[in-house]
Amino acid sequence: MLPTSSSTPKVALVGAGGIGRGWAALCAANGWETVLFDTDARAADTALAESARRARALVAMDRADAGLVDRGLDRMQLGRSLLQACGSADWIIESLPEDLALKQRVLENIGQVAGPEAIISSSSSALPISESAARCREPGRCVLAHPLNPPELIPLVELVPARFTAPRTMEVLRDWLRELGRIPITLKREVPGNVVGRIAGAVWRECIDLVLNGVVDVDDLDRAVSLGPGLGWAAAGPHLTYHLGAGQGGVELFLEQLLQAFENWWGSLAQWTRLEPEQVRALVNQIEQAYGDRIGPLGEARDRRLAAILRALEESRRA
Repeated sequence: MLPTSSSTPKVALVGAGGIGRGWAALCAANGWETVLFDTDARAADTALAESARRARALVAMDRADAGLVDRGLDRMQLGRSLLQACGSADWIIESLPEDLALKQRVLENIGQVAGPEAIISSSSSALPISESAARCREPGRCVLAHPLNPPELIPLVELVPARFTAPRTMEVLRDWLRELGRIPITLKREVPGNVVGRIAGAVWRECIDLVLNGVVDVDDLDRAVSLGPGLGWAAAGPHLTYHLGAGQGGVELFLEQLLQAFENWWGSLAQWTRLEPEQVRALVNQIEQAYGDRIGPLGEARDRRLAAILRALEESRRA
């Protein structure tokens, strides 16, 4: 049976790590009923408190309504079994570690206890839904829905169907994501790392290479990205940025003028596909020297900046 739409679905979150907590905070911030489940009961207990903190932080950043958050947190609970968490859910979000055998086993079990109309999505950034849901009952309701971190702030969600994913599944899930204020994009086919992971991986490899080869320090590299192309791409994306780069001539003139320069750069970019242990140690050392152990304050500052950028982008679209 294919899934049907629900204006306010009941959501089950399977996996109480950082991504699962972000999904929980987002759903709670919209007043939705949520159930958190993890086989590690202590992790689930911690996740409940952390999800609530992250939802309330959205209010402080003017990204959520306090009344809706209170309503959502009142409706958030822990599931003590997979059946209890998923049995009456409309949408089940799996956010487990990137372990194919684990995902296959859990998604198969979810398919056995979920209602016949429930949608099942995987938050994976690395494993295709065609593999992780291969043993799931009624795979037509399964789809990959990959959020960016933190999910409660960054609106983009990658939707990647398998060949067996039903069109109705995609339609309903897009509606639900939009109700949550998300912006879904749909990939036409599965590729390793999806779209975002491939872009991020390519950029990060070059960033790592520049740091390890002594071209630039970690903190200046991060400024170069966040205040350089990252800032421009937030407003326009790479193709539109370059299309605008040559004025009325558009991307054709831009390529005419600068393609050779890009081709020269491409020829000198990093091509390696793995980091040796000593390179990992060197990278970790340089990042820790730059930022120390201030994970909490740095994360809070990052979230405030993200919220401010989103507000500015939203206001510019309304202008």
